[in-house]
Amino acid sequence: MPIHEIARRAGVGTGTVSRHFPTKESLYAAVLLDRMSQLRRAADDAAADHDPGQAFFDVFARLIHEGVSHRGLAEALAGSGYDIEAAATAADCNVSDRLRHLLSDAQRAGAVDPAITYADVKAMMAGCLAYNGPDPDRVIDVIIRGLRPVSR
Repeated sequence: MPIHEIARRAGVGTGTVSRHFPTKESLYAAVLLDRMSQLRRAADDAAADHDPGQAFFDVFARLIHEGVSHRGLAEALAGSGYDIEAAATAADCNVSDRLRHLLSDAQRAGAVDPAITYADVKAMMAGCLAYNGPDPDRVIDVIIRGLRPVSR
């Protein structure tokens, strides 16, 4: 999206946008950090409002939906060499850390197989993001069933 369109939608002039965000990457980063801050709050709310398993699964699904909705933004930053993890940590909105904690809590509560690692979770999320079918929720549900402990 051109800068003039962003400025128009924000109700400001292009000069104002350029002063606050001298590059497109800095604008993308600000938007992405804002989204990550909202997701961090959602993760914290889920942890406070639900049992550990439900909190983890809710945040897992929400992160996939957010990734699908904002794929272009994340790809733009990834291609620029911008270290979003470092920026998110500095802004106290590191969603990855929240997800790691939710995973550990869910495993301690017996809701997630203890053999699952955070790297496994990230790989499964990447698979969901790569899926281009008509019903991503079906795929998310299949993965969530696979994350649960195996009953013998």
